[in-house]
Amino acid sequence: MALERKDLLGLRDVSAREIEEILDAAKTLRGILEQNTKKTPHLQGTSIVTLFYENSTRTRMSFELASKYMSAASANISSAVSSVAKGETLIDTGRTLDRMGTDLIVIRHPMSGAPHLLAKHVRASVINAGDGMNEHPTQALLDMFTMREHKGGLRGLTVAIVGDVAHSRVARSNIWGLRTMGAEVRVCGPSTLIPDEMEKLGVHVTASVEEAVEGVDVVMGLRLQLERQQAGLLPSLYEYANFFAIDERVLRLAKKDALIMHPGPLNRGVEITSAAADEERSVINEQVTGGVAVRMALLYLLTRRKYERAAD
Repeated sequence: MALERKDLLGLRDVSAREIEEILDAAKTLRGILEQNTKKTPHLQGTSIVTLFYENSTRTRMSFELASKYMSAASANISSAVSSVAKGETLIDTGRTLDRMGTDLIVIRHPMSGAPHLLAKHVRASVINAGDGMNEHPTQALLDMFTMREHKGGLRGLTVAIVGDVAHSRVARSNIWGLRTMGAEVRVCGPSTLIPDEMEKLGVHVTASVEEAVEGVDVVMGLRLQLERQQAGLLPSLYEYANFFAIDERVLRLAKKDALIMHPGPLNRGVEITSAAADEERSVINEQVTGGVAVRMALLYLLTRRKYERAAD
């Protein structure tokens, strides 16, 4: 069991078969998280480095825990305290890690395309843990994993993605992945936060949160990314929350068993109310657990490729 590809840089070109393989492996490996002793030899002898040029809590920790749970030799590098701060280029950093025998590099970078550049210059496999406003494939995979666990499959589901779509790499990866798996996607937000080309991706675009959520199987809120926005895109947080927040009134329009999701971190009272985030249909905490399982699956599947080819 291994992926044919060397790297996971995005979901735009990942097939439905590959996505199913990743989700199936995650389902199997999730059992490790329920054991008293969370240790398995799956990645023994493998070296994994997390290389983060942006701050992160959930993504970084889940990759690091996934590595440790599977017995990999793991290390993390923060750009603020590494040679990057002295002016070392991304390519040179990657080549240095290659020379140290690194098997897999997990990278988060503020520039779109940085993981793709790195992957071209290293022998190690590369996983994109978020690049600029481009993609965040592992977040979308854990979102789809959570949906599939509750709904039994992804084909035929209707998913509403509400919020700051323009600046959301999570939204882009989810759109690519969900469309590949046969789901219908609706996106909703202020016109200033919806890219002009969004309808070309095969999704339904609306500025009405009520229209977006009516009759859907999944409601996914997105964090309002003020750190990436230019001034003037929103009149105020109060007005945004008044028109686009996911609350109990809006959720009554979705199916009774609709899932409530959010990639985190939550801005309670802005994109989602506390009552909505904490209600019984919310699977936000389950997404976190699923994230570790999905990342365990990816680390295993990508490194297996190397060993299986060596055996041949």
